[in-house]
Amino acid sequence: MRKPLKILWKIVRETLQTLLVFAVLGASWTAATYVTRFVYTWTGTPPWDYVVQLIDLFVGVMIFFLCMLVVGMFFKHRQMAMLNSITDAMRRISQGDFSVKMDEQQWRGEFKMIASGINDMAGELGRMETMRQDFISNVSHEIQSPLTSIRGFARALRNPRLTEEKRARYLEIIEGEGRRLSQLSDNLLKLSSLEGDQPAFEKARYRLDGQLRAVVLAHEPQWLAKRIQVDLDLAEVEIEATEDLLSQVWTNLLHNSIKFTPEDGMITIVLKAGEEGAEVTVTDTGVGMSDSDQLHIFERFYKADKSRNRATGGSGLGLSIVKRIVDIHQGRITVRSEPGKGSAFTVVVPYKGSGDTKQ
Repeated sequence: MRKPLKILWKIVRETLQTLLVFAVLGASWTAATYVTRFVYTWTGTPPWDYVVQLIDLFVGVMIFFLCMLVVGMFFKHRQMAMLNSITDAMRRISQGDFSVKMDEQQWRGEFKMIASGINDMAGELGRMETMRQDFISNVSHEIQSPLTSIRGFARALRNPRLTEEKRARYLEIIEGEGRRLSQLSDNLLKLSSLEGDQPAFEKARYRLDGQLRAVVLAHEPQWLAKRIQVDLDLAEVEIEATEDLLSQVWTNLLHNSIKFTPEDGMITIVLKAGEEGAEVTVTDTGVGMSDSDQLHIFERFYKADKSRNRATGGSGLGLSIVKRIVDIHQGRITVRSEPGKGSAFTVVVPYKGSGDTKQ
C-alpha cells in the first residue's frame, strides 16, 4: 500500500515543480512588461512594438534566471549538506568505523538511495569485520590449546621419577595434540582453497552409490570398534561432480556420525534419485543437537558440544568445509536433529550443473 502512495506522491511533486517553473516564468514575463511600461511612461518615448517585445523578452529572461539563481543557491546549500554527510560517512568507513548509520528519512530521491546503499555497505562490512575477528580469535584459541598441552606434558617428561606408564601416556597425548594441530592446519588450507568465488575444479561423471560404499568401507574399523550397525540403502545414481571434493563431504558426515553415536548404535545412509538431484541422507542414533545448535552448525569453529569436540579432537571446521563444497556444486545441505535421539543430514547434489536428468 505504501509503494503506490510513494509513486503517486512522486508524480504530484514533479507536477508541482513543473507548474512552479512555469509560474515563475510567467511572473518574470509579467514583471518585465510592467517594468518596461513604467520606463516608457517615465521617458515619454515609447519605441516600436517589435522593440518592446524584445525588451520584454530580455528583461523577463533576466528576472527568471535571477529567481532561479536564488532558488538554486538555497537548494545548493541543502545539497552540499547532503554531500558533506555522504563524504563524512565514507571517510569513517574507510577508517574502519562500520557503525555508520545515515538517516534515510530526511533524504529524497537519489540521495535517499545513496544513503540506503551506504547503510547496507556499512552493515555488511561490519558483519565481515566481526567474522574476521572471530575467525582470528578461534584460530588462535585452537592453536594455543594443543600447544599448551604439549608444553605442559613435555615439561612433565623431564621428571626423572616419572614411571614408564605415565611417560608413555604423556607421549601419546603429545602425539595426539600434534595430530590435532596438523588436522587444523589441513582444514584451514582446505577452507582457503575453497573460498574463491569460482574455484577451478574439474568435474567428471561417476556412480555416487559406489563412492558412498567406498567411504563406508574405509571407515569400517571405526564403526566396528564401537559395534555400530551401518545400513545402506543406495539407489544406482550417476552424477557429474568433483569426486574428490564430494568424498570429503561423505567422509566428514560419516566420521561425525561415528564419533557422536554411542556403542551398539545405528547409522543409516540412504541414496535416492530426487527431482532436483541425488539425495543422500546420513542418519544416526547419536547424541543429537538442540535447535539453537542447528542454526549455527555450519559456521566456522562452531561446536555443538564443546567438551565432546575437545575430547575427540574436533576443530569445528569440518561442517564448514562440507557446506562450502556443497555450495560449490550448487547443492544444499540440511539437518534435522533432536537431543538424545540422533541427527539426520541430507545433501542434495544436482545431477549436472546444466540440469542433466537422473540416470
